[in-house]
Amino acid sequence: MRERDIEQYLVKQTKAAGGKAYKWTSPGNAGVPDRIVMLPGGRVAFIELKAPGGKPTALQLNQQRMIASMGLPVQIIDSKEAVDQIISRMQAQGGLPPWELQQ
Repeated sequence: MRERDIEQYLVKQTKAAGGKAYKWTSPGNAGVPDRIVMLPGGRVAFIELKAPGGKPTALQLNQQRMIASMGLPVQIIDSKEAVDQIISRMQAQGGLPPWELQQ
């Protein structure tokens, strides 16, 4: 499975949950997460997508740590199952804890 397939699934599932999964590009700030996921009720998470088993680069980890230092949730997703789990957790718990980075 490719990263693009997982990303498309994330967008589809987020929309089905009533939310948005904006593609994030930030000129001059390489390494930012791929998507900002927002669900009803003020639930937000920054999502880095990877192919199964993929790992973030050092630059991506630095960006994720900076975002998390502001109390914002960051998650790395590498499967469709992980997409379902994250959306479910965001809906049930009102969002993700501020630092969910898995290495």
